[in-house]
Amino acid sequence: MEHSGPFEARYLAFLETITNLRPALHRYCSRMIGSVLDGEDVVQNALFQAFRKLDSYNDSLPLKPWLFRIAHNCCIDFLRRREVRREAEAEVATADVEPLADPVGPALGPAVEHLVLTLPRMERACVLLKDVFDYSIEETSELLDSSIGGVKAALHRGRMKLASLPAVPAAPRATDPEVRRLLDLYVERFNDRDWDGLRDLISADARLRVADRFDGRLSDSPYFSRYAQSKQPWRLAVGEVDGEAAIISMELVEDGWRPVSVVHLDVAAGRIVRIADYTHCRWILPAAASVHVSRDAHQPY
Repeated sequence: MEHSGPFEARYLAFLETITNLRPALHRYCSRMIGSVLDGEDVVQNALFQAFRKLDSYNDSLPLKPWLFRIAHNCCIDFLRRREVRREAEAEVATADVEPLADPVGPALGPAVEHLVLTLPRMERACVLLKDVFDYSIEETSELLDSSIGGVKAALHRGRMKLASLPAVPAAPRATDPEVRRLLDLYVERFNDRDWDGLRDLISADARLRVADRFDGRLSDSPYFSRYAQSKQPWRLAVGEVDGEAAIISMELVEDGWRPVSVVHLDVAAGRIVRIADYTHCRWILPAAASVHVSRDAHQPY
């Protein structure tokens, strides 16, 4: 099938680019906002915005930095809504310093990437773009709409702060006992294929999001029946992703059960009101700084 016209060409280039770039966008967003799950939601929002702007996109510009810029702006919008960037904005606003030479930064390995969350917003973005994604100072300046001097200064401060921090993951966050009870029941009944018992835990108007596939009311989706009919052996387990309680999806491989994806539940008034299933986003768990699965999850089913 042949495609013609500027929009068709842009659309095909867009699809090809995001297929290869999606894990990197997720890695950037999750490190900017501190959650691999929220990071995926931000990426999806960024790609939706990019698609809406595709008809006015300048074909002479490369798609990758354009998409990174949109994703970065979506991260900032997310942080603004969470109201966690006041301190970062105050520091950036007063950072009128003389440009520094472009130092060669140390490689930022996955074991310490999560520490960028301790940095103010500008420093965090500069360290990620320069030291993780290997953008030049000039490209980082353009992506962040900042001066080269400002990028160099923020990069220097960020690197100095990271060098002084121990490379250890954050401690697990406390989980509300009622939320933990629902997680345990959800996993137990899901693994038992007790779909009626599972629905007893869920609000009648609960929402469902299967990333890249469905976003709407759970009652309008064949969600449970899809799992029931799956030919791939699977089971769920309660665990932690980056210190936060979550449900881990496991698949059976030759050497046992392997974590492959994650499901997030929103709970209100003792009922599950939203299910977010990231089964089709296999890049999420590899991007996490830490993944822990309950001890009995690897036992034969």
